[in-house]
Amino acid sequence: MESLIGKVAENLLKHRNTVALTGAGISVESGIPPFRGKGGLWEKFDPMEYAHIDAFIKDPQKVWNVLLKGMKELLDQAVPNDGHKGLVRLEHLGILQTVITQNVDGLHQKAGSSDVIEFHGSFARYRCMACSRCRCSEKMDLSCIPPRCDCGGVFKPEIVFFGEMISTEQLLRSRQAAEGCGLMLVVGTSATVQPAAFMPVIAKESGATVVEINPEPTWLTGNISDYFIRGAAGDVMNRILAELERRM
Repeated sequence: MESLIGKVAENLLKHRNTVALTGAGISVESGIPPFRGKGGLWEKFDPMEYAHIDAFIKDPQKVWNVLLKGMKELLDQAVPNDGHKGLVRLEHLGILQTVITQNVDGLHQKAGSSDVIEFHGSFARYRCMACSRCRCSEKMDLSCIPPRCDCGGVFKPEIVFFGEMISTEQLLRSRQAAEGCGLMLVVGTSATVQPAAFMPVIAKESGATVVEINPEPTWLTGNISDYFIRGAAGDVMNRILAELERRM
């Protein structure tokens, strides 16, 4: 692995217009379970029953009680791990420009990343379904479920539910970042959710080097990724940064 770490460090020093694409795997070390795969939330909850926009509109109390309340409480307590912090260090070194994340936990911002494209929205903000008033997570009162706005409307977290469209602005910014980067770090994503999973393909077709950090291989491995480092995000990022700083 050390020779691979060295090659990745060499490429990061070469390409100082790096973009990261992150998924649920980077936040597992912060105690946040993934949505898919073994131990994922969708093993416990049917996403069509609790995470589809039609289900929310039909019975927001049920969705809030079963899924959203617990998720908000978990995310409010979560803290960034070495994977998130490692990306911030890359930014401070002048290497990483942008983070495209599929996560809704806000941990990249908590860690200190300055440019984060939230592909699927965030639990940090809530919007009234009736008047569109926005409220931050810290000011949400969950003593009454579902939480309601002063106008009487129901608050919904600003995340992309099944059945909702990805923000056109976020999609455009993600494509532009992927097309313009010299290296893309793919960290902790199974690369199965489109269109986010297509960002490494766009980067590759635009001439970028693709580095994948995952506990298990994905369809990107051997097809799109130039380098695949198997392991937990925090540990691998620490090794890469140690080698980077040794070379600088």
